Amino acid sequence: MLQAPSGRAGAAFLKLAFAARTMAGEPKVSLPELRSLLASGRARLIDVRSREEAAAGTIPGALNIPVSELQSALQMEPAAFKALYSAEKPKLEDENLIFFCQKGKRGLQATQLARGLGYKGARNYEGAYSEWFQKEG
Repeated sequence: MLQAPSGRAGAAFLKLAFAARTMAGEPKVSLPELRSLLASGRARLIDVRSREEAAAGTIPGALNIPVSELQSALQMEPAAFKALYSAEKPKLEDENLIFFCQKGKRGLQATQLARGLGYKGARNYEGAYSEWFQKEG
């Protein structure tokens, strides 16, 4: 397995790897598509910002799971997930599992993490909450 170098070289390597994955076409959703999915009830939104950020405002219908909790949340048994988040756990086969944050970086990280766990319909709302608030808020 390839290991990233440490120090400045490691940071540069990680930035390059992140940029390459982003340019490789990570699954994303635009504001017009998000509006359509929400209007038709076909989107499952997950706000991966902190609880404090989400409490200050979020996209209606979004479930808040901070990115720091996401991996363990998506690996929970459905009953434990429901007890903790008061919502049904997303299914691996959900088509439009859309993650977002404030600017897009954490949403992309969440999308990559979910896809790595087998959530093939995981997508990132690239405009993030900042775009939503500006145009819909």
